[in-house]
Amino acid sequence: MTIYEIQEEIIKEFEQYTDWEDRYKRIIEYGKQLPPLNENLKTEKNKLSGCQSQVWINAKLSDGKIIFEADSDASIVKGLIALLIKVYSNRSPVEILSNPPDYFRRIGIDSHLSPTRKNGLAAMMKQIQLYAVAFKALLNKNTTQ
Repeated sequence: MTIYEIQEEIIKEFEQYTDWEDRYKRIIEYGKQLPPLNENLKTEKNKLSGCQSQVWINAKLSDGKIIFEADSDASIVKGLIALLIKVYSNRSPVEILSNPPDYFRRIGIDSHLSPTRKNGLAAMMKQIQLYAVAFKALLNKNTTQ
């Protein structure tokens, strides 16, 4: 399934909820499904700045694809990062950089978040993209040597 297809699947899922309370509950459910982040990865290096809540994102490269792991101390934020991981984990750096998170706008999440949560969501996506840029450069370096 492509990134676009996963985004469309998420959009369809959230369209069935007419009440924002139900959408928030579903986001929180996504967060609860996120595998726990190993405590030794909850370091300052992996901690995201720009978020009101504590958020940790770790990434590793495996067979040309980036695997993301994350956690947060806030249930909504944990759900948001889980939605990002659902879309962007186990993808190549080029795929990640070629597919912005338009699905958040299309399901209206961005307009229903507080300004601080919206900034946090942007910081999480920026970190995912920074990992993609770094791993893309690493892959390009390794193929030219």
